[in-house]
Amino acid sequence: MSVKDGYKFEELSVGMAHETHHTITEEDIEMFAKVSGDYNPIHMDEEFAKKTPFGQRIAHGALTASYISGILGNDLPGPGAIFTHLEMRFRRPVFIGSTVTARAEITEMFERGNRVTLKITCSVDGKAVVAGEAKVMVPGKDD
Repeated sequence: MSVKDGYKFEELSVGMAHETHHTITEEDIEMFAKVSGDYNPIHMDEEFAKKTPFGQRIAHGALTASYISGILGNDLPGPGAIFTHLEMRFRRPVFIGSTVTARAEITEMFERGNRVTLKITCSVDGKAVVAGEAKVMVPGKDD
């Protein structure tokens, strides 16, 4: 299987997982603000952020969660998968310089509609910063 082809539904199984690692940079935050339009000073302004409970700038929660989209679209199930549902909870802030480990693991499969449910987590230093569930539709071998 070529990575660019992605998995077919029949090639997947419960327990399959994929993980990626991303170190948050100031440039990541600036680019995400530009793309999303979210210029909240807690992300962009060090002086403002110092006065918050976190004491420093934090990454956008949606930036951290977007690493899950990368896994689903590129790796598991990969190209051809259609993201249909995302439920998540933001548990802790992510700071500039933190390395985020994003992980998706298949927990359920439904033949009708070739639907797959995945447990998703993003963590920093072994502590969850984002946790939830994603659902995707995956092409079958005959598609």
